[in-house]
Amino acid sequence: MSMDIAARLARSQDISGKAKKLFEKRARIAQENLRERVRTAWEKEMAGLTARPLTPWSLWNAWYRYGVDATQRSVLFWDTLRQRGNNYLEHLQQGQPPLLHFDYETVLDGRTFERPVNYALLRILPPPGVQLDPRLRPYMILDPRAGHGPGIGGFKDDSQVGVALREGHPVYFVIFFREPEPGQTLLDVCAAEQRFVRKVRELHPDSPKPVLVGNCQGGWAAMMLATSDPDATGPVVINGSPMSYWGGAWQEGEGDNPMRYAGGLLGGTWLASFASDLGNGVFDGAWLVQNFESLNPANTYWDKYYHLFANIDTEPPRFLEFERWWGGYFLMNREEIEWITRNLFVGNKLWSGETRSGSGKAFDLRDIKSPIILFASLGDNITPPQQAFNWVADVYGSTEEIKARGQVIVGLLHQDIGHLGIFVSGKVARKEHAQIVEVLKSIEMLPPGLYGMSISEHRGSGGQVEYAVEFHEHRLEEISARLNRLQRADEKPFEAVAALSEFNQRAYQIFAQPLVQALSSERSAKALREFHPLRVQHWAISDRNPWLWWLGPAAAAVKAQRQAADTDDQPHHSEKLASELISASLDYYRAMRDALGEAMFFQTYGNLFALYLADRPGAEQPVAAGVAEPREQPFIQETLAAIGEGGYSEAFARVAALLTGKGDVPLSRLVAKQEIARDYVDLLPTLPAEEWRRIRGEQEIIVSYEPGQAIATLPALLAETEERDRLLVLLERLMADERVQRSKPTAEQQAMLERIRDVLGSKPAPRRRIAAVKKKA
Repeated sequence: MSMDIAARLARSQDISGKAKKLFEKRARIAQENLRERVRTAWEKEMAGLTARPLTPWSLWNAWYRYGVDATQRSVLFWDTLRQRGNNYLEHLQQGQPPLLHFDYETVLDGRTFERPVNYALLRILPPPGVQLDPRLRPYMILDPRAGHGPGIGGFKDDSQVGVALREGHPVYFVIFFREPEPGQTLLDVCAAEQRFVRKVRELHPDSPKPVLVGNCQGGWAAMMLATSDPDATGPVVINGSPMSYWGGAWQEGEGDNPMRYAGGLLGGTWLASFASDLGNGVFDGAWLVQNFESLNPANTYWDKYYHLFANIDTEPPRFLEFERWWGGYFLMNREEIEWITRNLFVGNKLWSGETRSGSGKAFDLRDIKSPIILFASLGDNITPPQQAFNWVADVYGSTEEIKARGQVIVGLLHQDIGHLGIFVSGKVARKEHAQIVEVLKSIEMLPPGLYGMSISEHRGSGGQVEYAVEFHEHRLEEISARLNRLQRADEKPFEAVAALSEFNQRAYQIFAQPLVQALSSERSAKALREFHPLRVQHWAISDRNPWLWWLGPAAAAVKAQRQAADTDDQPHHSEKLASELISASLDYYRAMRDALGEAMFFQTYGNLFALYLADRPGAEQPVAAGVAEPREQPFIQETLAAIGEGGYSEAFARVAALLTGKGDVPLSRLVAKQEIARDYVDLLPTLPAEEWRRIRGEQEIIVSYEPGQAIATLPALLAETEERDRLLVLLERLMADERVQRSKPTAEQQAMLERIRDVLGSKPAPRRRIAAVKKKA
């Protein structure tokens, strides 16, 4: 027993030492960054100051002009904030409708369902000059319900909605209203979205299954939807979506993904319940927005406002457009926010199958039959790539299981865009989202597996920018190791967070909740929401404030007499230097705050795990250790045991796996495969896409592990002579097709083709037999 205690204490001491070293490293990097920014800003602005010769008169004249310019900019700046406040109040009076750039009509209103929810399905109306093809795959976009209102997926012309419309696809948008319906839960919302999907399919009976596009929180909602109704949904695209909330730490920088530590530092989920009780059973989404705001204090409190002040003649329209969405705060029921925090933020249960649908069936992400595209960014400190990708390793465990289940998973990684930029950046919409739309036209032609999607940019013949897409197949084990530099050992303390959170939640419910609920009322809840700091900053600087009656007329007078000064003079360089110093100081504060929070987290929960949880069976194993010997996995053994079983579909899939070349797959090759499949449909197996991918994945495993037996047992799959002839006819026609010849089959592929012909007991079929098979087919 004493040795056991000694081992625990030794682990605890080791964790404390590592946390101390990590904090020291973070602090050193923060100080170095601060010194570098100060030095760079000083050198840059001093160079501007000394570039021009100064005389007393020119200096006086420059400061006079600057004084006039700065005063005018100040009036226009505050007037822009007044307009922001007026926009906020106007939006409230309108009922906070979705801020979509496009016209729309309501198809279904969830508030009228037997289990009402505050969700609705909209049909996006195409803008003038855009023609939609009702036979193309429809898109259904789910926006995040994370404090803000809906609309970010169609916020501007260059957006997810815009790029899909321009390609002729019907587009539907799932919105939500400000007030939740009494008693609605996340499972009710999922059931309503199932009805939305079925309605879209009903409206487009001749189209492929609809694409689900989920943004941030809408991503895991889309995954829950696809899991609960896999037969109704097509491919799933999730953008910046946190699926594995415990993940993080891509690289060692100033601070790694501080949002993932928030739940532990706040003591777990009880605070969401407390806030809901103060809101009389309703959670105010402004608290979630405030969490986002606190991530980057330099931008929140200085940079975005200084950028507006410095560019006051051109910046207000863009600033007001974004703030109209950013300043819309929506509400959730207590049941909704508690389900999210317990099952996702802290519990991290979605991928594990511990969460259940309204019917009681567990959400098993392996039930999804359609391809999945994951889009994340290295510059995203809210949803880092690990949170977007790690669930794949947790759910599947190995590359072979992905193939055996016939699943196609494609990852797209941006190098530097931030979280919001994934959804609102016009450049990202024109490049990444536009190429995702192109990929979705033929993604079902990809063989099962895990792929990385790369987009290269080049100039076309007319000088315009063009993009080329390639898919690179990867092994799950390799990707998981690359993303998680600590082999996910840093996720172990989150198990202690989950345990302590349950304790705190129960303690709050027993000792504090009755009193808080007794003291709360609808009147106090509305007052708390109205005086939330984020709302106050809007309505306090608006026409509602009688003390600002003069601001609008003053701004109009300034615009009529605007005297912009030379921005390259000494006063403006001094202003820019001061701004950069303020911004650098706030970034330094953020880096130190995040480093301290990270150290506190691991000191607290790392030690709790080491002292109380680490000795449980299997606790020292990595979160997703995988299988040491894939061949020993049961599904691989079962697949190999059935090597001689099957028919024409299995034979064709096996031949396809035997002849498939290695290397990258350009999008153009997938498009060609789609065209070839249409031309040879009479000779191909007639199977649903998901069934074909499953068979193809199983046959690829057989070919990988038993290539010799895979060839030798081909005749067993083609017992009938007509089936052998049909396959040989297909191979001959394919090899003669110029589209196949353009891909230049390798010598190995040609040799494999000869082996297949030999084992099937035939050289190229006689012309009369080929003709007979064609006619019969």
